[in-house]
Amino acid sequence: MQKTAAFITLLLSLALAGCNTVKGVGQDVQKAGNAIERAANK
Repeated sequence: MQKTAAFITLLLSLALAGCNTVKGVGQDVQKAGNAIERAANK
């Protein structure tokens, strides 16, 4: 569980650091959500 939480935190921090527009934020959040969903399905 801690590995998943660390992974999610890393993804969110990278996503927030990498986007410059509201559209970019939405895309990054969607990608992070997809990664979380894939991790949950494993």
